[in-house]
Amino acid sequence: MTAVRTSSVDIPTADGVADAYLTHPEDTAAHPGVLLYMDAFGIRPHLTAMADRLASSGYTVVVPNVFYRHGRTPVVELPEFIDPHQRPDIFERIGPIMRELTPERAVRDAGAYLEWMTTRPEVANGPVGVTGYCMGAALAMRTAAAHPDRVAAAACFHGGNLATEDPDSPHRLAEHITAELYFGHADQDHALPPEQIERLDRALTEAGVRYRAEVYEGAAHGYTQADTASYDRDAAERHWTELLALLDRALNSEGAS
Repeated sequence: MTAVRTSSVDIPTADGVADAYLTHPEDTAAHPGVLLYMDAFGIRPHLTAMADRLASSGYTVVVPNVFYRHGRTPVVELPEFIDPHQRPDIFERIGPIMRELTPERAVRDAGAYLEWMTTRPEVANGPVGVTGYCMGAALAMRTAAAHPDRVAAAACFHGGNLATEDPDSPHRLAEHITAELYFGHADQDHALPPEQIERLDRALTEAGVRYRAEVYEGAAHGYTQADTASYDRDAAERHWTELLALLDRALNSEGAS
């Protein structure tokens, strides 16, 4: 793999300053940008390792602390190995913070993240990709919908509540999305039951969105996160294959330049 260079950066937003993790190939070239949205557990060694792996494939990756309104990373102290079933107090602390990240705030932040990326010499001109995990999957969809001129690809892995009956459910934004999408759903995911998957597929199809959605059989919600009890190595590696293929199609083809 290509060596990477990493740093901690600050991104100004309308509501303050978001700390973020930046990683890119260790050279002087500009590379296609990818915005990586964290899961609810936030920026931590496992997530930065994922960002590094993505960067080693030729991308400049930015991982913002989307909970910055509640402080800099780490917003919530976590054990090295996360098992919410054994530590229900974790979500008791994280839950209220998640709920305060409203769709309006998320979209406002996305604009700030993307604008900041345009100022960085490490990020190539042109469209960017977005990938999101768990709660980050919804953020990825909202970003693609709010910035169709900037986002060429968005990947969503073990996302939750993507097609609820709420008026601000992410699936209702399908008509605004021009990016190519990929979904790697978790099997029997309490946060995205079959009826939501069907509703999401229907909305995307009716809107004419280019997308592919797969259910990873036997994989639990959170399967990509190696520092949690939900980790599934085979499913996680499958996610890497699909994510890199999507980004290569959208950001490295002649049409993406």
